[in-house]
Amino acid sequence: MMTGLRAGALTTLAIALMALPAAAINTYNGDPAPERTEVGELLVLWDQDQDGVAERLSFTCSGAMIDDDTYLTAAHCTTDWSPDPADDRYFVALEQDVRSLKEASGLDRLTQGPEMAQWFMDHGHAVEGDAFYDAGFPGSAADSHDIAVIDFAERAVSPADVWAFTPATLPTAGQLTELGSRALDALAWLVVGYGTQEASREPGGHVHPGGDTRLKASLGFNSLNASWIRLSMIEAQGWGGACYGDSGGPNFVTIDGQLVLAGTTITGDVPCYATNVAYRTDSDAARTFLDPYVALP
Repeated sequence: MMTGLRAGALTTLAIALMALPAAAINTYNGDPAPERTEVGELLVLWDQDQDGVAERLSFTCSGAMIDDDTYLTAAHCTTDWSPDPADDRYFVALEQDVRSLKEASGLDRLTQGPEMAQWFMDHGHAVEGDAFYDAGFPGSAADSHDIAVIDFAERAVSPADVWAFTPATLPTAGQLTELGSRALDALAWLVVGYGTQEASREPGGHVHPGGDTRLKASLGFNSLNASWIRLSMIEAQGWGGACYGDSGGPNFVTIDGQLVLAGTTITGDVPCYATNVAYRTDSDAARTFLDPYVALP
């Protein structure tokens, strides 16, 4: 199992060993998601060459707005960037096709990161916020506390000032446990994100193309424990799923006709063919972290 699905310029071995975010929804059984306007991509401006100046802009993770000024994502998407975390800057883009916007800027995100970030903001394609993650992260296998928010409460401009969206609905405390595995197995599950595609065999090994476009895929329920939801993304069963760059993105379940953000993508199998593992948002730990930022149901 990978410990994270954060997108980045990593080798397959590094991806397997490091805690990094997920990428795009798989090509099989996946579709564009223009209607999921509450879901956005996370951009991070950080200091790659360790000279004290943030120069590289990474299009790294996914997430969703859970109220007008709070974007839910994964903790591993907001840590371990610059040597000095104070140098990091975080931006959210609630755009369907971020990839085309990158190309339209005419800038190089590796060498002109600050200029590209400014271009996104000046053209109304991104908003800068403040990152906060659970102090318990990285936690343990039982509960990694891998949850974070980008908060816009203290910013002059929030996503609600730029885009029209309806915030995602969070579950009530312990709602998934109350429903139980049999009921959850009968419900419809949907994952949304901006990640890369499943592994493709190339002369140098596996690569994960794609990313930076909002996609969705239906999944099948697998299992539930105190902190985690495991969801099937096996193609032969008619499911799709998440990959690198989809970390922090929402896994929705339809309960009584309402789309509920039951968990956030955290990890899965290395080639992105079998399992999506999501961090529950109805757990006591998740709700304790979120309580200062949103009005919980």
